[in-house]
Amino acid sequence: MADKIYTITQLTKDIRELLEGSFPTVWVEGEISNYLRHTSGHRYFTLKDQGAQIRCVIWRWSGNGLFFEPRDGMKVRAFGQVTVYEKSGQYQLVVSVLQPVGIGELELAFQQLKQKLSQEGLFDPEHKVPIPKFPSKIGVVTSPTGAAIRDILNVTGRRAPSIEIIIWPVAVQGEDAARQISYAIRGFNRLKIVDVVILSRGGGSLEDLWAFNEEEVARAIYDSEIPVISAVGHEIDFSISDFVADLRAPTPSAAAEIAVPDTVELASRIRDLAGNLVATMLGLIAERNRRLQELSSRYGLKRPLEMIAQRAQRCDELVRLLNVHMAHRMESHKQMAKSLAEKLEMVSPKAILGRGYAYCRDTGGVPVKSFRQVAVDDTLDVIFYEGGVESRVTRIKPDALKGINGS
Repeated sequence: MADKIYTITQLTKDIRELLEGSFPTVWVEGEISNYLRHTSGHRYFTLKDQGAQIRCVIWRWSGNGLFFEPRDGMKVRAFGQVTVYEKSGQYQLVVSVLQPVGIGELELAFQQLKQKLSQEGLFDPEHKVPIPKFPSKIGVVTSPTGAAIRDILNVTGRRAPSIEIIIWPVAVQGEDAARQISYAIRGFNRLKIVDVVILSRGGGSLEDLWAFNEEEVARAIYDSEIPVISAVGHEIDFSISDFVADLRAPTPSAAAEIAVPDTVELASRIRDLAGNLVATMLGLIAERNRRLQELSSRYGLKRPLEMIAQRAQRCDELVRLLNVHMAHRMESHKQMAKSLAEKLEMVSPKAILGRGYAYCRDTGGVPVKSFRQVAVDDTLDVIFYEGGVESRVTRIKPDALKGINGS
């Protein structure tokens, strides 16, 4: 009987059935290489050790459940089914569960998301806003039945019973918790009914607290215009919410103490300040009263009319002295002016004419000062101290000054 001849397709199919029957599901440990996340959402990579390698694929619907993003060089354990990709004739592992080796899956996802959000600036101190010192309403996002809300209500009731606490109940763990928490934060911002939001839950494992490590919660906190205090777990627990929030509180009780002023302490402080203010004012009043008594004991304030009369008398005396001084000054200036007038009078032309001199001018009114200005038969006007004459030149005397005052 002739040997059976297989088509390539049939042989590959048989090999696939043999492999899948022999290895229904297996765990494989190795190092990731050639990692590729396709646009379809499927993930392709190779798992290898020192002696061999195997191609792996994670379908999109399985990959959506991953808490971390695989990368080259990462050592992992993969759980899946061995099969054959008939198109290329290569066997591969279809992975349904992938776990990091040496570090927990959730811890790895936490570190990856923390690094991503930090690089985007969600943890930057510049974005954080101060917590109001005297809020009138506080919003609390937490489970309505957990220990966290009881702690918060106890602290706020003791420190400031007048402050209104508005609780937005949410699931704090489970598949829908992150969505409820982010919706509550955005809801408070939409309604704008509180001054600060406390995001809180009690302690638990990393899995229990995981809702507060989800990216959608982190972005809701970052987008919040209302200051957010994160109080998740115990003091040693840290969540992504703690890094994004405007302030981290180690416990829910501490968050309440931060958000709510101690009205008893404030009232005591106000009483102390009021006492200091009263003491200061009384001291100031006493000092002003002493000063008033000192001023009122002065002579001028005891007999003000007499002081005014003395000042008026002094004013009259000063006016009299001023008048005397002004009169003296006026007389002195008058005598000086008279003396200057007499001197001016002595050198005036009329005074000179009074001493026997005469003023001579030609018919044109030009003063004649020299014989060279006239000729025989010229007519001249001669002015005396009193009156004058019109004369005619009959003779020129160049030497007429000889014999006058010894000339």
